[in-house]
Amino acid sequence: MKKKDIRILLVDDEADILEIVSYNLSSEGYQVFTAKNGVEGVAKAKKKLPHLIILDVMMPEMDGIEACEIMRSTSGLENTIITFLTARGEDYSQVAGFDAGADDYITKPIKPKVLVSKVKALLRRLKEDADPQEDIVKVGNIVINREEYKIVNNGKEIVLPRKEFELLALLTSKPSKVFKREVILDKVWGNEVVVGGRTIDVHIRKLREKIGENHFKTVKGVGYKFVLQ
Repeated sequence: MKKKDIRILLVDDEADILEIVSYNLSSEGYQVFTAKNGVEGVAKAKKKLPHLIILDVMMPEMDGIEACEIMRSTSGLENTIITFLTARGEDYSQVAGFDAGADDYITKPIKPKVLVSKVKALLRRLKEDADPQEDIVKVGNIVINREEYKIVNNGKEIVLPRKEFELLALLTSKPSKVFKREVILDKVWGNEVVVGGRTIDVHIRKLREKIGENHFKTVKGVGYKFVLQ
């Protein structure tokens, strides 16, 4: 999908944020629409059916959490990527955002160029979601062979135990997406008995040692995500 065909909705009650962010995203070639509160944001989302929605949390008339819940339950927006862009960085606020259906959470202040990079990372999922899962997947410098349970990182083959492989395959299936701990347990371990509450943490630590520390980011109180370098 070409940039000119990608629709982004920015919802924020601060006029300067709307101006600065929309300018930078428009300069990249995206179609950008804006709304100044949650009510207007929901209405515009239903009308424009954007590929990506960037939401503030604290807004008049309807806050971002409620708006996100409505958007996520609206026909045509089920697969829309939703991220919060807010000064509220507390753990409980982030958890509330993810529980409402958000895919990511970006904390202000953030430099425009960094925000654009994050938006590009989020939009990579459009292609990933549209493509059927393949046996061999390349993510950055990592090649994952799902059929042979084999990993090649920067040209070097790495042997991973089955659960580490499945955890890596899950996280890399949608780079930058935060996977909740309960989702990881369900997808990787399923109905198997998990001994101890730190099973995921231990496997992530091992992946960091073998794949690279900076590829795996902890979202405190929520889960983990894979970050492209």
